[in-house]
Amino acid sequence: MIKGAVSLVTGGASGLGKATVERLVQQGSRVVLCDLKTSKGSEVAKEIGEDKVIFAPVNVTIETDVQEALKLCKDKFGQLNNVVNCAGIGTSGKTYNFKKDAPHSLEDFTKVLTINTIGTFNVIRLSVGLIGKNEGDKNGCRGVVVNTASIMAYDGQKGLAAYAASKAALVGMTLPLARDLASQGIRVVTIAPGAFGTPMLQTVPEAMLNVVGKIVPFPHRLGDPCEFAQFVQSAIENPMLNGETIRLDGALRM
Repeated sequence: MIKGAVSLVTGGASGLGKATVERLVQQGSRVVLCDLKTSKGSEVAKEIGEDKVIFAPVNVTIETDVQEALKLCKDKFGQLNNVVNCAGIGTSGKTYNFKKDAPHSLEDFTKVLTINTIGTFNVIRLSVGLIGKNEGDKNGCRGVVVNTASIMAYDGQKGLAAYAASKAALVGMTLPLARDLASQGIRVVTIAPGAFGTPMLQTVPEAMLNVVGKIVPFPHRLGDPCEFAQFVQSAIENPMLNGETIRLDGALRM
């Protein structure tokens, strides 16, 4: 259910998250946009309309931040139906740099897993308590959790051990989460996007991005964040989609 529903979107100030916020609002949902206090979350909320979107400054790894966002959601909109986890970061570095005689930074590895994996689980474990208080629909569904993994969970490249591990963990937890929450009528779906035109890719030279786009079998281009958002809508609306990770990558295999 999207029309008339309330959704919470992490990483909602840019990229896939922002496109998702816009899509959900277009389809009749009200949204709690969660992102770092240094983000453009407040500006995005004002642009879309603060009667439909409220900004909650959130670091997904901090329990009290998430709890405050959920309280804001309940106070402002009275309920929570759907959660879409888009918050995440990336890093690169080989396991061992033999030219510099230096191992991968353990701090960097830990940071990526803390935000991408632990942060996502932190949002889920707290938000489903509020979702579970809803009345079920005709199928008994009370709400949906949509997570964002990556094709790197399957096709991890050189230098991306930390990022791939963090996203593979989301894939691995999808089914047990769905089973844990089934008795309360809460579905869990994970999307594994391929190469999308998001701020995370802005540091990559344009020539390289063009190459990546061309190796996508079809269509020969980077994905548009609005296409990710379209699939989020499908995941929420399809009652039989549960406990599964689906690649959204134009048949790209790295």
